[in-house]
Amino acid sequence: MTIAIVGAGLGGLTLARVLHVNGIDAVVYERESSRDARGQGGMLDIHSGQRALRDAGLIDRFFAIARGEGQDMRLLEPDGTLLLQEDTPDDAPLSRPEVDRADLRDLLLDSLPEGTVRWGHAFSSAEDGVLRFADGRTAAYDLLVGADGAQSRVRALLTDARPAHIGQNTVEVGIPDIDRTHPDLAAMVGRGNYWVLGGGISLGAQRNGDGRVRVGLSFYHTDEDWFATSGIPFDDPAAARARLIDLLDGWDPRFTALIAACDDTVVRRSIATLPAGLTWPSAPDVTLIGDAAHLMPPTGEGANMALLDGALLALALAAHPDDHPTAIEEYEREMFERAGAAARMCADMHELLSSPDAARKLLAFFQPG
Repeated sequence: MTIAIVGAGLGGLTLARVLHVNGIDAVVYERESSRDARGQGGMLDIHSGQRALRDAGLIDRFFAIARGEGQDMRLLEPDGTLLLQEDTPDDAPLSRPEVDRADLRDLLLDSLPEGTVRWGHAFSSAEDGVLRFADGRTAAYDLLVGADGAQSRVRALLTDARPAHIGQNTVEVGIPDIDRTHPDLAAMVGRGNYWVLGGGISLGAQRNGDGRVRVGLSFYHTDEDWFATSGIPFDDPAAARARLIDLLDGWDPRFTALIAACDDTVVRRSIATLPAGLTWPSAPDVTLIGDAAHLMPPTGEGANMALLDGALLALALAAHPDDHPTAIEEYEREMFERAGAAARMCADMHELLSSPDAARKLLAFFQPG
C-alpha cells in the first residue's frame, strides 16, 4: 500500500524514518524546492520527543548534535532584577538539551533512502486516492498523512477547524557571532536561554549552535492587525529596532542594548493556535500529525509532539500492516489524549507569560513551594 506524507518537517520525516526502520516504504511530498530553500528557525528543547528518536534508531546521533549547555536559563524582570540563574554542569544528563532545528531536520533527512522526499511538490487537493499538486502533477495513495504544518491543506479533509489568533505578536531579531562582535552581551545572555518578562511583554534571547543569538520580543494582549498599528517600520530595520526600543520604555538599558546590537534581519510572527483538545471522526485513509493536528502556543511542546506523532503512527502502522483504519484509530486515540493535555498545558503557560507579573509567576512555576 502506498503511504503519502505531505510535509517534510520533523513529524513527517520521523514518520518516514520509523516506517523505514520497520520495513515499510513511504513517500514524502514537500512544497519547498530543496532542503536549503529557506531557514528552519532556531533552537528546540527536545525532551519527550527523545522517545521518537530512539524508535527511529537515531538517539546517539541526536546526542552528538545536541547542546547540553543549552539547558542553562536566566530569568529576569524588566527592571534588571535577576530572579533565577541555572547553569548546567558539564556532566548533567541530556534530559532537555537544545538542538538547532535545521540540524535535527538534516539528521532525519540523511537517515532516509534517497528519493524518499520529493521536493517541489506543493499539495493542492486529494480525492479518490489521488493527490493533486499545484503544478498539475498527480500521485496515487492508499493512506494520506497531513504533516503540512499550521496552515495545513490536508486538515480540511477531516475537520473545519482553523487556527485562531491568541493575542500574541512576536518580532524576531538577532545578533550574529555574538561572542566576537558583542562579548559583553554574550556574557549577559549566557549559553542557553535568557528571559525577561513583565507588563505584557516578553524578551527571549536564545543562544544558537552557530553563534547567533536569536531575540524574540512578544507583545501580548495585541490584536491580529497589531503589526500594522504598532508603528514598527518593518521595511527599515534600523528604524524598526529603534521603535522596538521605544516599546520597552522603562526597561533596563542592558535589554535595549541587546536590541540595538541586532542585525537587519527582522521577522514578524502572528501567533495562532488550534482549539486545545481538537478531535475529528476517524477516516480510513487520512490522518494528521504535528501542527496540522494540534497547533499550540510556542512554549516548548510542539516539536516534541510532532516527533512523537510521527513515531507512534509509524509503530501503529507496523503493528497493523494490512489494516490501516485500525492503525489510524489506535494512533489518533492516543494522540488526541496526549496532544490535548500538552495543548492545555501550553495554553496555561501562555496565560502565565502574558500576565503583568509573569517573571515572578514563572519563578514560582520552576521553584514551587
